[in-house]
Amino acid sequence: MPIVFDSETAASLLQNIFEAVNGDAIYRQASFLEGKLGQKIAAENITVVDDGTIPGGFGTTPFDGEGIPSRRTPVIERGILKSYLLNTYTARKLGMHTTGNASRGLAGNPGIGYNNFFLEAGTRTPAQIISEVKQGLYVIDLLGFGVNMVTGDYSRGATGIWIENGELTYPVEEITVAGNLKEMLNNISEIGSDLEFRSAVSCPTLRIDGMTIAGQ
Repeated sequence: MPIVFDSETAASLLQNIFEAVNGDAIYRQASFLEGKLGQKIAAENITVVDDGTIPGGFGTTPFDGEGIPSRRTPVIERGILKSYLLNTYTARKLGMHTTGNASRGLAGNPGIGYNNFFLEAGTRTPAQIISEVKQGLYVIDLLGFGVNMVTGDYSRGATGIWIENGELTYPVEEITVAGNLKEMLNNISEIGSDLEFRSAVSCPTLRIDGMTIAGQ
């Protein structure tokens, strides 16, 4: 069935994408996107960007944890995987150049982090997206950590509101939504216009078709 993720739960899906393009996971071959640069990995309406230069952004910074100037990095562009997110160590391991995504804590070597990581907005309002769903689920909360980054398998507990003939009807809880991230990225049929930069990871409302819903 189609599932509509509100902007906050959709942001958690975007964090899964970040984990999949993280240079550490790529060079360790622990991501389903390893070896996919230049290939179509998502629907054509999907563009994901990491941008540390947005004025006033939560993730805006003049340079990363290694002193590399911040930049705008298209990660997915119209469904094509354009770049992984790298620091100098993972870039060297992969024979590439750093993308300025080194993240340093209080001690230890720098890891990899996002700056302002977002999925570009569409043109439809959340209400318009919901109105076109004959039967499905509007998800407002996700539970658990059932995501396998190697295979892309996705299974999480969910709470939401049932959609019947384009209208929100009754609340639903204690259910599971499942799929595979490789298929989910290609089955994003609608993107909302409600992109708001409330944190360093931002995503509008998403409709994903063909997911599995289980529960009583």
